[in-house]
Amino acid sequence: MPGTQVSDLKSSRRQCSGRAQRTHGTVMDSNHQSSYKLSKTEKKFLRKQIKARHTLLRHEGIETVSCATRSLVIANGGLGNNVSRNQLLPMLEKCGLVDALLMPPNKPYAFVRYKTAEEAKKAYVTLNGKEIVDDLGQKIILYLNFVEKGINYTATSDLLLNPVIDGLISVMKDRQNQFIILVLGIHYVLDSSLCFRLSFKIVMDFKHPDGVTVPVMLPRRSLLVMTGESRYLWTHGITPRKFDTVQASKGHRSGIITSDVGDLTLSKRGIRTSFTFRKVRQTPCNCSYPLVCDSQMKETLPSFPESAREASQLEREYVHRVYEEIAEHFSSTRHTPWPRVVDFLKALPSGSLVADVGCGNGKYLGINKELYMVGCDRSQALVGICRERRLEALVGDALAVPLRGGSWDACISVAVTHHLATAERRVAALQELVRLLRPGGMALIYVWAMEQEYKKKKSKYLRENRPRQGEEEATHSHAAEPGRLLEQVPDAGDQDAPRPGSAAPDVRAAGGGARKVTDAKLPVHTNRTSFRSQDILVPWHRKGNPARDEPVRATGSHGPGPVFRRYYHVFCAGELEEACRSLSHVRLLQSYYDQGNWCVVLQKV
Repeated sequence: MPGTQVSDLKSSRRQCSGRAQRTHGTVMDSNHQSSYKLSKTEKKFLRKQIKARHTLLRHEGIETVSCATRSLVIANGGLGNNVSRNQLLPMLEKCGLVDALLMPPNKPYAFVRYKTAEEAKKAYVTLNGKEIVDDLGQKIILYLNFVEKGINYTATSDLLLNPVIDGLISVMKDRQNQFIILVLGIHYVLDSSLCFRLSFKIVMDFKHPDGVTVPVMLPRRSLLVMTGESRYLWTHGITPRKFDTVQASKGHRSGIITSDVGDLTLSKRGIRTSFTFRKVRQTPCNCSYPLVCDSQMKETLPSFPESAREASQLEREYVHRVYEEIAEHFSSTRHTPWPRVVDFLKALPSGSLVADVGCGNGKYLGINKELYMVGCDRSQALVGICRERRLEALVGDALAVPLRGGSWDACISVAVTHHLATAERRVAALQELVRLLRPGGMALIYVWAMEQEYKKKKSKYLRENRPRQGEEEATHSHAAEPGRLLEQVPDAGDQDAPRPGSAAPDVRAAGGGARKVTDAKLPVHTNRTSFRSQDILVPWHRKGNPARDEPVRATGSHGPGPVFRRYYHVFCAGELEEACRSLSHVRLLQSYYDQGNWCVVLQKV
């Protein structure tokens, strides 16, 4: 509804005196606004505006104000919504003299500062609710709110940029003996020296093991050779997307893209062809980066388990020990409950007994105060965090839950079953949930899905370009791990790159069992990418200083914290339902896909 402006009723009492509100051409004093009955369209607008305020507070810690100021936040007007500076700035300049336009990368909002508060007020009235068309042809409605001040973004440390800068040299020093042509995207790799010749300008992302990402603009018909840290320590790749965030200044044609939000815009990608030249080493490597070098790395990746004993050992080393080590950091990233899990818990009758098997830090234990909930987790450290929060929790294994059977009205198991290493153990965990339930009781189960693109829509895990905390603001994760996610976004613990040649064959099999592959090593997953194998290791980069005596599963880096790898079995479509049908005394009530996870609701009969 272009040209229509509606203020939040809750904040109307705080309006500056003398300010008038206009709705559908009617002028009303703010003190009498509460007596005006809003239309359905105006109520929808109001909800959107409130949601925009909450998003700003959550992302930047900035609160909106009701009085007119020089600064405005423009929800839906950011680079993350495919709105470019060239599109937004002319609209804003029609309302007054723009002092600054800040567009943070990958964010759905922008900040504008006018010379005077009156000009900002004019923009607020004129553009609030205005419908525009983004660079992809999609319709977008802008929502504006006043803020007292904008935001400050600091550039990435020069100390971390120098290795990349040093690696971008203009000549090749030796002959290469491998040649690859790429027309599409480039997955993140840690490789020998690579050179690219591109038919269209593109942004390549360099990622440090500590999670720092440095975008570099490669101009058309350019040649890039990497040496030193940029070759051996940093991973590099071209993220699949339709637009790149680039410098707006005309003089910037190549090199590192700074984080100056006052000089960023969008550049639409075109057809690109890359030529890669690579030298194949015939002898062991003795480079200066042993912690990321296959030849020198001491840790041996585990193989696919072929027995119950091997599966138990794999879980002990790559699940149980890891969560004990990362519990505190992990818990700090797990604070937002998933909506559909919350809906399940709130729909239960008052006074129901509910068991949360694999409760983690207990974020679901206090959702519905009308329930009596008890949590259980294999990690003693996570259970300790629950108890510090005065939540009922105890240490126990998902295969042998220390609770009385046939007594519970409901159970939830969020992001637990996919940590078990064989089909038999996964089915046993499901049967243990059924054992706990009374007849008629229900269980909600979430597991990570192999299909991160469903019904032609990518999961938030794949869509999320900017790493989140828990990923060390990186790109490896506890990844879309359903129940242990940050706002339904798989967490990525680290930028720890997969070793070249570590990819394993796709191991889809009936009943969810991985095929037995003799001496096949489990692949290390590259975060924010589609899965190539069902059985994987997902890195978590723990923040903070590493302890003196790190466990064997922590791989060091040049960064402030160690990298831990956790085992996952990601479920194919239908696999969880098939496992549930093998259970006795069970009815499958519901099956659905939720943001990169397969989910079922069972009932004991």
